[in-house]
Amino acid sequence: MSTVPVVEAHQIVKRYGATVALDHADLSVLPGQTHALVGRNGAGKSTLVSILTGLTEPDSGTVRLDGQPAPGLSDRDAWRARVACVYQRSTIIPELSVAENLLLNRQETRGGLIRWRSVRRAATELLERWSVDVDVRRPAGELSVEQRQFVEIARSLSFGARFVILDEPTAQLDGAAITRLFGHIAELQRQGVTFLFISHHLQEVYEICDTVTVYRDARHILTTPVAQLPKADLVAAMTGENAVATETRTTSVQSGSPVLQVRELSLDSRYDNVSFDIAPGEIVGLAGAGASGKTELAETLTGLRKADTGTILVADRSPRPGDVPAALAAGIGFVPEDRHHQGFVPEMSIADNTTMTVMDRLGPGIFVRAGERDRLAGTMITRLEVKTPGPQLPVSALSGGNQQKVVMARALAVDPRLLVLITPTAGVDVRSKDFLLGKVAEAAAEGTAVLIASDELDDLRLCDRLLVMVHGELTTELPAGWQDREVVAAMEGVDLDA
Repeated sequence: MSTVPVVEAHQIVKRYGATVALDHADLSVLPGQTHALVGRNGAGKSTLVSILTGLTEPDSGTVRLDGQPAPGLSDRDAWRARVACVYQRSTIIPELSVAENLLLNRQETRGGLIRWRSVRRAATELLERWSVDVDVRRPAGELSVEQRQFVEIARSLSFGARFVILDEPTAQLDGAAITRLFGHIAELQRQGVTFLFISHHLQEVYEICDTVTVYRDARHILTTPVAQLPKADLVAAMTGENAVATETRTTSVQSGSPVLQVRELSLDSRYDNVSFDIAPGEIVGLAGAGASGKTELAETLTGLRKADTGTILVADRSPRPGDVPAALAAGIGFVPEDRHHQGFVPEMSIADNTTMTVMDRLGPGIFVRAGERDRLAGTMITRLEVKTPGPQLPVSALSGGNQQKVVMARALAVDPRLLVLITPTAGVDVRSKDFLLGKVAEAAAEGTAVLIASDELDDLRLCDRLLVMVHGELTTELPAGWQDREVVAAMEGVDLDA
């Protein structure tokens, strides 16, 4: 087998404004390997994938495919013939059949008409060649997640590519499907296909990969055979530390009945049989990788999603499932994952955004007393130290940190019994991050129960305890004083003692 790398990225630099996404990063993948690329969020993995698939041009550095310089970005056919990517979010078109998806824009025609029998025959031969057992006549929307991935891999190989990037391929699969996927990858590897395997679950790296590359803070940290790298050393390479414990805050947990009681909550394939309590004044962290189910669970508590089974009690009240107004009425304040799409209305004023969760307090029926609204907004602006000339300024005119303060102010305006926060400091500067987390601690000191769902360790350091989710299940509980490597290992499904 050739020793020329299938892909070689050398000293890649990519900046987005002041953000350095890749800082002289390297990657070399040899033919026939399954090569893992791992790193925490923000390490630079997604940016590298975008560059390796010809969607983004680096600011500097070189990319070579099979020893040759990478094609120009405009030459999409040349890229498809060399490299393919199967993303976590499927690119299969559900309204089309499997055959149509496989041969889209490549169907055999005669007299301007598609020869459907020939299309189905070609699609069947393609799937048989790559050992994919799927009826090509089926609508793609009826396929399981596993079947869609197999079809996408076969489609990628049909263009001639023998280097496939798998981006979080197991995120939505159960254990049996993961086993079948790994068997399929191994078979394709024997046929000469090379894989770059990106996963948040490090145990999978040890199960299937030959070599692993670690990125941290936009830089290449190491590349080594998986068999020669102990799990603890891999986690240390990802986190940049070995045994540094988090600082603990002075706890404000109060006695009495739990504010939140979650019992046997399940939702489709997102999470299963989840139960936990949060006491008055307690801050509980909900940690997990991207597809762990933590975000969907947090959104269920706020009424954005409706669980299939299980119960939620907030101060002994049971809000109507899947009902946001009912959650608000029960005393749940919420900071969503994406402030731009879920957190505020950009062209509305700070006053309107801050008070939209408490409209019933501002006037009879649909009418709002502007003076009362502005007084409440002014109180929240002062409390959250929002930098603005006044409450009538549109939120879109604020900086990112001040926008997030408005979102936090809206959550606190309801005087919540329970505060649910999803990645509450995403995209803000360090000072704003410290300030926002300080306000969370203040709310807890006043008796508010807090749930922080995040995979950012800085968001979780003030928690009294940490619940870790993996593939939709609560797997680990850690008390305050945890070490970074313990949390990362638990999130990635790795037993450091194994």
